[in-house]
Amino acid sequence: MAEQAPSHSPSLSAEPAAQVSRHWQFLTARGWQFIGILAATLAVGVATAQYLPINMAFTAALSVFCIGLWATVAVPEYWTALAFFLAVIVLDIAPAETALSGFHSSTFWLLFSGLVLGAAVRHTGLGQRAALLLSGIIGTGYAGVIVGIVAFSLALAFVIPSAMGRIALLVPLILALADGLGYQSNSNGRIGMLSAGAFGTCLPAFSILPANAPNMILAGMAENLFGQHLSYWDYLLLHFPVLGVAKAALLILLILWMFPAGAPAHSVSQQQKPAPLSPTERRLSLVLGLCLAFWLSDGIHHIAPGWIALAAALYCLWPHSQLTSKTCLNREINYGSLFFVAGIIGLGAVVSATGLGEALVQGLSAQADFSEDSPGWNVVLLTAISTLVAIVTNLPGVPAVMTPIAEEMATLTALPLTTVLMTQVLAFSNVFLPYQAPPLVTAMQIGHLPAGAVSRLCLALFAISTLILMPLDLVWWHLLGVF
Repeated sequence: MAEQAPSHSPSLSAEPAAQVSRHWQFLTARGWQFIGILAATLAVGVATAQYLPINMAFTAALSVFCIGLWATVAVPEYWTALAFFLAVIVLDIAPAETALSGFHSSTFWLLFSGLVLGAAVRHTGLGQRAALLLSGIIGTGYAGVIVGIVAFSLALAFVIPSAMGRIALLVPLILALADGLGYQSNSNGRIGMLSAGAFGTCLPAFSILPANAPNMILAGMAENLFGQHLSYWDYLLLHFPVLGVAKAALLILLILWMFPAGAPAHSVSQQQKPAPLSPTERRLSLVLGLCLAFWLSDGIHHIAPGWIALAAALYCLWPHSQLTSKTCLNREINYGSLFFVAGIIGLGAVVSATGLGEALVQGLSAQADFSEDSPGWNVVLLTAISTLVAIVTNLPGVPAVMTPIAEEMATLTALPLTTVLMTQVLAFSNVFLPYQAPPLVTAMQIGHLPAGAVSRLCLALFAISTLILMPLDLVWWHLLGVF
């Protein structure tokens, strides 16, 4: 024994040194990223101040700062959000109520409620039971699991008119299913399953009129400003074949390529038959059923999904309901994700309130080479402008910025007003990075999805959609006589 000790001591002393070295390399990389983003922020601020009012220049610089940090995760997402709130208020870029508008938005409270409902699903064991039911519609191999989840998630978009609501229900269920199939935390199989649910219920659903917030903002503003009523079936026919079905198929292929995994370790459906529903499971099932019923009937009562979910969360947090643990709010809720989402929403509101978004569109339109003799080229240019607006603000910011000037764009391009409006869908259905889409951010936070993995999938989808799906969609539009 005495002779073996010296041979082990070097490895024991070397291991902490290696850990320190790796930690230092990580900090150094993050430090250079932070410095680079600061330099870009200053450069944008100085450049835009030469042409725009000072509050717009501050907003442009702050957008680069926040988007850069959120995209690289050089610092925690919540830190960037808190820095955004401080900068806007201290520098008087916009009113405090605008910067903090995310905290009183339905989306913020839907995320909070989704975290609570997810904790309740885990606490009661209902997630494992729901995973058993879902396992009945998926295959036994990993590819079958991904195909089944994407198909189920897209089908859910036809019945639940809120991407955030679908995410709140889907992610805890998929987490339980991943546990049942044996895919451990941070494994490719688990990341692939969660990505299939989050992306599958969000991105293809932009082709279904009432399924996502940007769609409904576009429809509402088009009717209020121009008297244009967007037909459910016309909208579906125009967008669903390519932006719905083809994008879902592309998503499946990308997930299988980017997150390869072996077959499930075991089948949930072959596990022991579950016991009858417990009283807590029955109560939680009733709560979730009522949520779904109110979400489906929002056209009647006009209550936003976030407030419906908050009512459900309040009941789950009521001590005598026994649907959550006594330490749920203290230990099981990720408050950093709430600040993150509030910051994203607030940034979009500040960009809109300061007029930066409209100034960006006007500047791009002045430089665009519109031609009345090239309607297809005009559609491409309008889509590119809307895409840049989506990157600077977020997806709901596209209809908010682009719709009020749609008539002017129609006159400038000699395109029908409906065609100009529909180019927005091509833009806000093509997500460059996850910060643009609050539902994806919510799925990342509830499901603990790595930001890097989600960002890589976003970039791959964005590139292939731009190069392949968008031209294919324009051909489809031309066949339908849209331009």
